[in-house]
Amino acid sequence: MLNLEAHSLNTLHSLGLNFSTLRPALAALDWSDDARLWRLTEVHRDAFGLQAGDASSVQARALPALTQTLHASGENLCVGDWVLTRRNSFGDHWIHARATPLNTLTRRDPEGRRQALVSNVDLAVLVMGLDHDFKLARLDRYLVLTHSAGVPALIVLSKADLCADASAKIAEVREHLGRSRGGLLDILAVDGNADSARTQLSPWLGLGQTLVLLGSSGAGKSTLTNTLCQAELQLVGGVREDDSRGRHTTTSRSLKRCVGGACIIDTPGLRSLQLDADVATLRLAFDDVGELAAECKFRNCSHQGEPGCAVREALSPARLKSFQKLQREAARDQMTHLDKREQLAARKIWGRIGNAAVRAKRGD
Repeated sequence: MLNLEAHSLNTLHSLGLNFSTLRPALAALDWSDDARLWRLTEVHRDAFGLQAGDASSVQARALPALTQTLHASGENLCVGDWVLTRRNSFGDHWIHARATPLNTLTRRDPEGRRQALVSNVDLAVLVMGLDHDFKLARLDRYLVLTHSAGVPALIVLSKADLCADASAKIAEVREHLGRSRGGLLDILAVDGNADSARTQLSPWLGLGQTLVLLGSSGAGKSTLTNTLCQAELQLVGGVREDDSRGRHTTTSRSLKRCVGGACIIDTPGLRSLQLDADVATLRLAFDDVGELAAECKFRNCSHQGEPGCAVREALSPARLKSFQKLQREAARDQMTHLDKREQLAARKIWGRIGNAAVRAKRGD
């Protein structure tokens, strides 16, 4: 049973604990034998960094039974989780239980397995540099990621000091997204090295809030983390001048405490983001496409070449291209092994037909 007297809710709140919403999940855990509640702040290869509300921290390992249970359901421990530990006779901490998270940002790894990135977050800060890193298609992908998890998003265009007209870039993003809502709260342009960035983000930096920074390598996530926390917590590196690509100065996800009271999770740059979303979830994320599709002349309009297509008329070509590309990816991920074999066989047949036509035309 959950022992409220043994755990100070005020100190745990400073780590982002929302007790009113997490209470059912916490109450379902096994609190016997002096179990202690921690927040998972770092993930290493075979160990986890944990913090308590009194600022104490430990390194712990997970019991194999817990790891196997999570693996069987396609889950894994990740930064942001609330976990219980017990100490063995040697004084080592072992994680024996995890509270069911309120939300989890997940992606698919190259083998197609689900991978949890972070959990129990209140806001996803999507960081995109106002240099060669500025790519609207990537932004669409991140917005699907956050919308799928039910996490509100804030777009932060970093390196505003290097951009001649940051307001025009904000307008470009707004025009690209058009009528889409998708859980987006606002779009800001900031100089990650300036104190003004902390002022601009202050509405979301209150005590008890947990933010995760997402973006590509070199986008300025670590720089922004250092500014918001007013400390050199993360190493920062330069980017290549030709394409603004950065090295992975942040090599693992970690949770830091911000001066304003919020907890910030900085993440390594995601150079590839395979979404963990089916076709139905994708369509919900692109709510603007769904609204406009109702106005199309044909009910089964594919928004590619049909006359009277309201989607093509209202959406920017780049936004529609993103939707169609992600839709193909989601449909492919949902295919069974047999479906993929049949598709491959069909492609081979059409390939042979095409080659035969070419040879006949050449007179071979």
